[in-house]
Amino acid sequence: MFGLMVFGAIGLYLLVLIGATYWGYHHAAPKGSSRKTRWLWAGSIFLLVYLPVFWDWIPTIVMHQYYCATDAGFWVYKSVDQWKKENPGVMDTLVHKYLSPSRSDVFENGHGRKDTYFLNKRFNWIVIQQDAFPLLAIIRTEWDVIDVKTNEVLARYVDFGTGNTVKRTIGPPGPLKFWNVTLHCRNGARNKGLLWAFEQNVRGKRR
Repeated sequence: MFGLMVFGAIGLYLLVLIGATYWGYHHAAPKGSSRKTRWLWAGSIFLLVYLPVFWDWIPTIVMHQYYCATDAGFWVYKSVDQWKKENPGVMDTLVHKYLSPSRSDVFENGHGRKDTYFLNKRFNWIVIQQDAFPLLAIIRTEWDVIDVKTNEVLARYVDFGTGNTVKRTIGPPGPLKFWNVTLHCRNGARNKGLLWAFEQNVRGKRR
């Protein structure tokens, strides 16, 4: 039912957009106007109807692609095997609780959120979400697996999603502008899975 209401609203909006543009070309322009003047009137009225709803659509797409190209990805700075070699026998002593304790912090006046999951006595998993660009609904997400003894980042995953902001909400009910929603950069879901698998390998024995 909700989907039918959404598609109905979209159809009505498109009719209004087309109708307003037609009216601008044929009726709003002064009588005797040239074709160029009529198109200017039609274009202006089109923008008056289009921009209040879709003003951020193209800028969001452009900035999302830019951030994905310059900042997103998955990196392993030190493999689990290398860490084990540097810390012989320690991995076998690590114990992970099924519901690991965590801490949540808000920063940048609500435009950023940091969740720290205490996996065991040696590793933390940190998730940082930040509003990436003023006025546009783009969230930068960073996942880090950190050795708390050395404060060393072993692995990192960075991704960008659109259609929502940290300041407004991270979870449901989500945005009304569903056409702006992009969950990941290209290969973002794959990179997220790689970080998740890395994190699973350093959790230790489950208590």
